[in-house]
Amino acid sequence: MNKVMDYYSTFDEWGRLDREPLEFQINWHYMQKYLPENGRVLDNGAGPGKYAMKLAEKGFQVTLTDLTPRLVNIAEDKAKELELFNQFNGFHIMDAKDLNLLKDEEFDASLMMGPMYHLQNEQDRDAAVKELYRVTKNEGVVFIAFMSRIRHTISSLLHPEAWKPNNTIDNIEEFIATGSFNHEDKGRFTGAYYFDLQEINPFMESNGFETLSLIGSSSIGSLLSKEQWDYWTDKGQVEFDRLIELLKKTATDPYTLGISSHLLYIGKKKG
Repeated sequence: MNKVMDYYSTFDEWGRLDREPLEFQINWHYMQKYLPENGRVLDNGAGPGKYAMKLAEKGFQVTLTDLTPRLVNIAEDKAKELELFNQFNGFHIMDAKDLNLLKDEEFDASLMMGPMYHLQNEQDRDAAVKELYRVTKNEGVVFIAFMSRIRHTISSLLHPEAWKPNNTIDNIEEFIATGSFNHEDKGRFTGAYYFDLQEINPFMESNGFETLSLIGSSSIGSLLSKEQWDYWTDKGQVEFDRLIELLKKTATDPYTLGISSHLLYIGKKKG
C-alpha cells in the first residue's frame, strides 16, 4: 500500500471534492436519509475528513481513520479550524483491513468511502468489509464507495491516451475481465479495482449486510462537459438548483448506475 500513501501524500483530496461537488452533494443527500438521529460514527479511510466534518456538524461523535498519516493530520487540523474537534473521538492512522484499535460493535453507522478503490486483491477486499462488519452495531448502517468498471471502460475508450495502458483493445478487454487497473504514467491514480455493477450487492450481502440502496454518486451529471455545466449555470441559480435536484433523483435509477464513476452502497448490518 506504499503507492497509495505516496499518492495521497501529495494529492489534494479535499480539493477534489470541492472541484467535483456533485459527488459529495449526492452522497450526503442519501446519507442523511439513512443515518441514525445520533450516535457514534466511523469514517474509515476518511482521507482529509470531508464527510467526517459534515457528520460532526450534525452532532455525531466521529472516529476518523486513514492509511495516510498526512491526511489524518489534515483532518485533525480541519476539525480544529472548524471548531469541531470536540465531536471527534479520535484520529487514527489505520489500515482498513485491520481496525485493531476499534472495538466490536462500537458504531451506530460506518463509512468506507475510499479503501475499496485500492484493494485489488479479493482477500483484502473481504478483510476490509469484514472489519467494517465487526465494528458496526447490529442494525447499524454502512456507506461504502465503489468505482464502476463500465464507466472506466467508457473513459478509456473516449480518452485512451489519458488512461494508459487502456489505450489498446487487448488491455481494455483484460481490464473488463479483471477490474484491475494500474496506470502506466507515473504520478497518476494508484493501482485500483473497479467493480462490475452486478457484483456489488451480492458481495456485500455475502459479508452479512442487507442492501438498502445503490447510488450513482455523480448520477447522469457525469455525462456533462464543462461547457454543458456552464450552460446550466448561466441559466441562473434557480434553474441550476433544479438541475442538482434532478440529478439527485436520478441517482438511484438502476439503468444509469454504470454511467457514474463512483457508486455509493448503503446497507444494514444483519445481526
